Amino acid sequence: MKQILKPGHSCWGIYDVQETGLLIDARDYYRAFYAAAKEAQRYILIAGWQFDSEVQLLRGEDLEGADQQTRFYPFLKGLCERNPELEIYILAWDFSLVYALGREWFQAWKFRWGGSKQIRFHFDSHHPIGASHHQKFAVIDGCLAFVGGMDICASRWDDRRHLAENPDRKNSDQKPYEPVHDIQSYHIGGTVAGQLAELFKMRWQSAGGGELDLPPPPKDYHFEIEPSVSLAAEKVAISRTQAREVFPHQPPIQEIRNLYLEAIHAAERLIYIENQYFSSQAVYQALVDRMKAAGRGKLQIVIIVPDRMHALFEEIGMGIAQVKIFRSLKEIATEAGHAFGIFYPASIIQDGQGVVEVPSYIHAKLLLVDDRFLTIGSANIANRSMGFDSELNVSWEASSGSQRKLIRSIRQARIDLLAEHSGLTPESEQSRRTLGRVAGLVDSLNRLADSSVSRLRRHRMEKSYLEAEWLSALNIEGFFFDPEKPPIEENIYELVKYGQNSLFARGITLLSNWLLNREKSPE
Repeated sequence: MKQILKPGHSCWGIYDVQETGLLIDARDYYRAFYAAAKEAQRYILIAGWQFDSEVQLLRGEDLEGADQQTRFYPFLKGLCERNPELEIYILAWDFSLVYALGREWFQAWKFRWGGSKQIRFHFDSHHPIGASHHQKFAVIDGCLAFVGGMDICASRWDDRRHLAENPDRKNSDQKPYEPVHDIQSYHIGGTVAGQLAELFKMRWQSAGGGELDLPPPPKDYHFEIEPSVSLAAEKVAISRTQAREVFPHQPPIQEIRNLYLEAIHAAERLIYIENQYFSSQAVYQALVDRMKAAGRGKLQIVIIVPDRMHALFEEIGMGIAQVKIFRSLKEIATEAGHAFGIFYPASIIQDGQGVVEVPSYIHAKLLLVDDRFLTIGSANIANRSMGFDSELNVSWEASSGSQRKLIRSIRQARIDLLAEHSGLTPESEQSRRTLGRVAGLVDSLNRLADSSVSRLRRHRMEKSYLEAEWLSALNIEGFFFDPEKPPIEENIYELVKYGQNSLFARGITLLSNWLLNREKSPE
């Protein structure tokens, strides 16, 4: 078996863990976070792309027996009132104006001056121009960590049924939203949570929040999580994306990019992907190279993506690239003899016009190879996630066939996810028979997608905007919305690199430092 996880290349490091696994969809994650936060003794660290103070963490039957507030900020405030020693740090991306209408107004005021001095909130704007902080993780007492694709914010909660209509799937303004699928991971014990706490401390300090002096993990910590899927692993790897910084000099971190390329190259039988986007030229080329590689085995390639993108700028910036990539991959797979299937899940509802399809929005970021390797996190398969935005993934790898328990648990995670998308019961004989086998998996999924009883649908791989000649003619490798490198900083870096001692180069360095790291208003 080819080694995928390589510290310093495809991961930051590989760390011990006592218990680890997946929390699939926000009901499972929010419920686990709520229970774990109640047990926090000294600190809670939360970093994310977006937060909303009034998000309801528990809903429906999960509310029964709740002895505390269940809305996000009131819940945290109540924890602090009960425990004077508890400190809570929240680090949020200082978002672009493009997203302003979709964000909670006066958020800094609500979190900073909402009644608890034990809650510290900070916006993080320390990144290249045009980039975002997209990492989504939480750490409790250095003993427990959550990492994945989920923020604690509006329009994320759903349960694993993904019903077309669900009275619990609504925001604080009581407006309903579409079904949504996502994945978070959990990690208890060992050294992984402590390493993630160190990452948070570095982010907090670079964002201007000051140096954090966190207490050591309590020796008597014990917590039990009800997992969606438990993974029989003793090691977890952490991988990051971080763009190059000019001043002070920081080389780019592309561990997630390398991770994807190594995993795809190592694949012998199966590549299973769930992702919100698929526009990365590097990942596309890796799949092409693997499919065309002489003497290598034939692959089953399964991709689960949304039926459509949410916003016009996403459709223009990444949708064109995605459709072109999918069509190209399908053509190459057919020519090379690989099985290739792209799908999305949907529920149906009857209304006055007849049967209406309600797709589930895929927000997960997952890559699984040969039932022996699995990574999930915040990174989309987009150019910007591979080199421009800050991202965070965790991975599990069975490096030899002797790790049968881990291989079986990764296989069970795949069955569980495909059963959810198909509307089957994961424990059923049909799921094990239809979804558990690698050989013929794409054909099995195609048959499910063509049946009248499955939630699975074949992706159409077509969009109306492709008919516009001026849009389809755009260069998909360098489009403004989805760069892999910071264009301005790359040019500055080259100028400085080859003229470090010139007054011009020094002036450019100082100017770029002021532009890229100037302080923003906390509001």
